[in-house]
Amino acid sequence: MKIFVINPGSTSTKIALYEDEKSVWAAGTHHPAKELDRFKSVIDQYEYRKDFILRELEESDIPLKFDAVIGRGGLLKPTQSGVYPVTERIKHDLIHAWLQHVCNLGGLIADDLAKMCGCPAFIADPEVVDEFQPESRLTGLPEIRRISIFHALNSKAISRKYAASLSRPYESLNLIVAHLGGGISVSAHHHGKVIDVNNALNGEGPFSPERAGTLPADQFAELCYSGKYALTQIKKLLNGKGGLIAHLGTNDIPTITDRASRGEEPYRSVLNAMIYTVAKQIGAMYITLYGEADAIILTGGIAHSEYCVEMLKKRIHYLAPVVVMPGEDEMGALAFNALGALQGKLPLQEYHPD
Repeated sequence: MKIFVINPGSTSTKIALYEDEKSVWAAGTHHPAKELDRFKSVIDQYEYRKDFILRELEESDIPLKFDAVIGRGGLLKPTQSGVYPVTERIKHDLIHAWLQHVCNLGGLIADDLAKMCGCPAFIADPEVVDEFQPESRLTGLPEIRRISIFHALNSKAISRKYAASLSRPYESLNLIVAHLGGGISVSAHHHGKVIDVNNALNGEGPFSPERAGTLPADQFAELCYSGKYALTQIKKLLNGKGGLIAHLGTNDIPTITDRASRGEEPYRSVLNAMIYTVAKQIGAMYITLYGEADAIILTGGIAHSEYCVEMLKKRIHYLAPVVVMPGEDEMGALAFNALGALQGKLPLQEYHPD
């Protein structure tokens, strides 16, 4: 079966054609900031991104003849894990999403292309997969509730891949998955459900290459009302200009780890502090699972760094076996989900967030 995969990122668009689970063609581009800056909102990029995809297909002589098109999920309302057919309700919630992010375009473009070739359009495991236990939602203020927003697609896919390597069902395991990338999420998987995870997008958990993570509340409140920042600037400090880039002026992990490994300051101290916050979050998820974790999985781009992995292992190795599965295969995960839906191996979920 031919499956076309669409994965829009903040500054990139990746596309691929799969025949069953095998990638037979792939393309992508980095969109220059000056091109993206002319759009007032993410939704305004729709035609620009879609035109790029159609142009790549035409130049590669790939006809619009697919058995399914699947796009990266978006910031919908909280929903269960799984594969979803793109419906009018999903498209409405992507267009009017509570937060602007380019991943919202994945399902919209997938639906448009699917209509052009007369096949179904899907999304799978969007970032807002919500399987929280009740205790995970409450905070010390009733006006503020914790939300589930994390690297659901990769965290779920890597967990299933690890379970398959043991010839065990994912639903039989307790896992802690640390996705280490531009944002960092540490999730507790209890028998197939992510019952707790830090808000990896905008303000909770470890700090990361470009996100601030959890901050001391009183000091942050003072900063907000200091008169130095507008609300949009404050939010940018949380996501985009926080973390390593705030301390070091760069979020380039190879450069930072190289300098840190040679003992160069402040690179060593700042990177070690980030790893320390990741270790603390892993410890918190270990408590969530009552100390019964079958494995701790380290994934994402930073898991390629031997320095980061070894520093992290020193702090967590005694909790559970540490398994390193670096990188992320979002394209393969999306294709796998679409194929499973077409073959009837994965049930199609209904999107009813209310």
